Amino acid sequence: MDIQQPKPESKQYKDLIRELEKGVIQIPQFQRDFVWSLEKTTGLLDSILRGYPIGTFILWKTTNRLNSVKSIGDKKLPNAPTDKSIEYVLDGQQRIASLYAAYVGIKLKKEGERTVTDYNKIYVDLEKDIDDSDEPVVLPEEPSSTNITLHKLLQFGDDFTEISKNYPEEIVKKINAYYQIFNKYDFSTVILRRDDINSAIDVFTRINTGGQVLTLFEIMCAKTYDEDKKFDMRIKWRDLIKELQNTYDTISSKIILFILAFILEKKECKRSVILNLDKHEIIDRWERAISSLKKAIDYFRSAYRIPVSQLLPYDALLVSFAYFFYKNEEQPNAKQSKFLEEFFYRVSLSFRYQSATETKLAQDIKRIDKILSNTHPEYKDIGTLEYSSEYLQKTSFRAGNSYCKAILCLFAFFQPKGFRNNELVKLDNAFLKIAISKNYHHFFPKAYLNKNKEKESVKDLDSNSLMNITFISDEENKKQIRDTQPSKYINQKYLKNEYLAKTLETHLIEKNFGIEEDDYRLFLKQRAKRVYKELKKRIEI
Repeated sequence: MDIQQPKPESKQYKDLIRELEKGVIQIPQFQRDFVWSLEKTTGLLDSILRGYPIGTFILWKTTNRLNSVKSIGDKKLPNAPTDKSIEYVLDGQQRIASLYAAYVGIKLKKEGERTVTDYNKIYVDLEKDIDDSDEPVVLPEEPSSTNITLHKLLQFGDDFTEISKNYPEEIVKKINAYYQIFNKYDFSTVILRRDDINSAIDVFTRINTGGQVLTLFEIMCAKTYDEDKKFDMRIKWRDLIKELQNTYDTISSKIILFILAFILEKKECKRSVILNLDKHEIIDRWERAISSLKKAIDYFRSAYRIPVSQLLPYDALLVSFAYFFYKNEEQPNAKQSKFLEEFFYRVSLSFRYQSATETKLAQDIKRIDKILSNTHPEYKDIGTLEYSSEYLQKTSFRAGNSYCKAILCLFAFFQPKGFRNNELVKLDNAFLKIAISKNYHHFFPKAYLNKNKEKESVKDLDSNSLMNITFISDEENKKQIRDTQPSKYINQKYLKNEYLAKTLETHLIEKNFGIEEDDYRLFLKQRAKRVYKELKKRIEI
């Protein structure tokens, strides 16, 4: 077996900078941002000046083109030349970026920070001697002693006349000596010459075990990047999420990879299968894959009235529905609609994607194939669902629980309205992440129930029962109802709402559910029966 071994080489400082400025060395987009502080950069440069080893750079030489970092600080990096092999940095990105920042004198404003770091303001103390002093010679702040900026020192060959005017002859000699040390320092590099991207990504993953681990999506972004076709999966996904802002913008990037695997006729969506998907097939099918995903989202929003992705029991549900719309571009017929709704609730209420999601998705795509052929799929592997009225009463509400989310989706279907003004309650991704969120309201407020623990209608009952949850607005929840019992905030405060009975119905609640008596036990029992009735319609076809 003929295996090309990594080839050790050395590069000098000017060579590194020249190759970066020509686009021959590129930093792949999957590398993390340049995060080194000025202090860490000056420590690196001080080590170079003293001739200390600073580690090896690992580069991947290839004719492939990856999406690359376009700038470091305020300095733009050139595109890769079209007619040459490129050397992508797999290890040593922070060190190479630091060397570049210091050499060209970039200005960098890090995300979330107000201050700008100026790499022109790295100084070399010219009164210290690198042979006699353990103290750093390269400094992040200007010393009171005679000094020169590192940027000027590194340009010594070009600015000799100006420097010789401003410094005594002995100091000029020292500047020249330091200039020679920097420019003749041999940076150790290892060149990986295998042209397949899988090897390069494997190397990157292995050498970064203590740092950044690439996600499957980041790997596929690197593998599918195509300059000629202007295809950058990362940017295309970002644009989609931006388009879905405030509705379905919380869905995972893994979803599109699963969809691609199935629409490319693979029977599985495991990592190994996705990694071996053909780049050109992905590019060719991308637009249809995204269109199918959008149709699935539109269907969830219209047919099931799930307005935001935070309510979805699993965003993996979008995979099966996108596959349906990829195979069937029309809206589902009456029979298919019924089968799809049953599929949605059986998956959601069974905690199906809590583990082994990829394996179960492969099984569920077969169910979707049956639905596409107007055939009712079997659910023997899922087993009997537990959604009796007794079970619903005993289930505690947890915002991240798929079972609870399935019930919340049912609540959302009835488009709940505000108790006071009968206006549609606006649900928001930002408000639905945690159980104490602004949109979640305990119809019998927890504070009220806790005060009345000894009452027979409250005793031994869970105040956080799923059947006690409703959707209302932030203002109504926190400012108007607060800890008031239902008999008061429904019958007194809200008498002005002439549509009160219809408003309550949008929450699957009726006035005879023990509201006037503040009978929590009766309320849970009656509402659970009502919810069970609605679930049964959707599941027991």
